[in-house]
Amino acid sequence: MKKLLFLFLFLPSIIFAQNTKRDSLWMPFNSLIGEWKGDGDGEPGKGSYERSYKFIFNKRFIEIRNKSVYPPKTENTAGEVHEDIGYISYDKGRKSFILRQFHTESFVNQYTLESISPEDKIISFITESIENLPAEFRARETYKFINENEFEETFELAEPGKDFIVYTKVKFIREK
Repeated sequence: MKKLLFLFLFLPSIIFAQNTKRDSLWMPFNSLIGEWKGDGDGEPGKGSYERSYKFIFNKRFIEIRNKSVYPPKTENTAGEVHEDIGYISYDKGRKSFILRQFHTESFVNQYTLESISPEDKIISFITESIENLPAEFRARETYKFINENEFEETFELAEPGKDFIVYTKVKFIREK
């Protein structure tokens, strides 16, 4: 009976403490959670973007869904639709956040957290590997928070032996 009473009295506080720890782990990413729309420009041209970020599996992962639409232009009369799905996880062994993206073009990018700058409100990921491109290719994805309802994303690529160049830059506005 004493064990049962102990469980009823202290189990909620133990569970709450674990959730609080998990919540604080994800604090740098809380601003991303929601649905976003944006306009951007870059290598594929001017485009419109739809993006969602949501916690899944009891705040163990963040799921990202992205759709980018580039209208027809002289070089690409059909236009282009790009979609990808991604997941941010926390690797306890490395004590780092990992971002994995799966693209419709069959690229799979695995990033590790490059930096989090709370004062500048910037989060940056850099690739560890990119499937279906030569091993020397690199990518970097950077989020800069303007305020709670706006952020800029810069996606950069680096060919083998070269520096990063901006591939796309998008300004997102919160929808929900």
